[in-house]
Amino acid sequence: MNALVRLCSVAALLVCASLPAFSSARAQGLEVVPVNVQLAPGQQATTLTVTNRNADKVSFQVRGFSWQQDAKGDDVLAPTDALMSSPPIATVQPGASQVVRLVLRQPPQGREGTYRIIFDQLPTPSEPGMIHVLIRLSIPVFAEPASRVVPEVTWRISNDAGRWWLVATNHGTRHLTVSKMKLVAPDGQELPVEVKAPPHILAGATRRWPIQAKAGLSPNEVAHLTADADVGAIDQRITVDTGP
Repeated sequence: MNALVRLCSVAALLVCASLPAFSSARAQGLEVVPVNVQLAPGQQATTLTVTNRNADKVSFQVRGFSWQQDAKGDDVLAPTDALMSSPPIATVQPGASQVVRLVLRQPPQGREGTYRIIFDQLPTPSEPGMIHVLIRLSIPVFAEPASRVVPEVTWRISNDAGRWWLVATNHGTRHLTVSKMKLVAPDGQELPVEVKAPPHILAGATRRWPIQAKAGLSPNEVAHLTADADVGAIDQRITVDTGP
């Protein structure tokens, strides 16, 4: 496989997990819990539980990737041995469960460590006339260092090639997860924000989301952003950039 893997660009049924830490992901009779892993300071191990609710046995593979966000805010994964799984490959009988142990080999220093666990269902022998759609789960893993880490996000509205964007830059040392974003123009018109991926803003990274504005925005106008976040509500005035 390529050294770098862009998230959500695989030929499989992919579930990008961004649910509360103790939620479960269910797809085609498979259940994985939790789907959002948070390692506290000093914690270097945790577990996932995979339950097979199918009538047939299911085999799967678990791999660890480091997780960064590029200049455009896209998630980029790279294979790593810093986050190990045991067992890396397993088969679960109908109605049974398998515990997968995750081990972080080195604790992060100074800033939150960010990883993803890729859970792949392995193919079974094909049957005539049958098409099997394989499951892929992408599970975020956040590891806190011994020092205190916090997000520090600034927001702006910018224009790129004639399209408006809501842009967030995280200058802090911890990720921020946002949901239910609502952007309102100065005239009271709601400006729908197009969110197609889990809205994690990693430490040191920039994310942007297209704004579905029917009318153009003007430089120095002030819009109003509200959203839910994992560290509290967001209620902020944002000035439209004066330049591209």
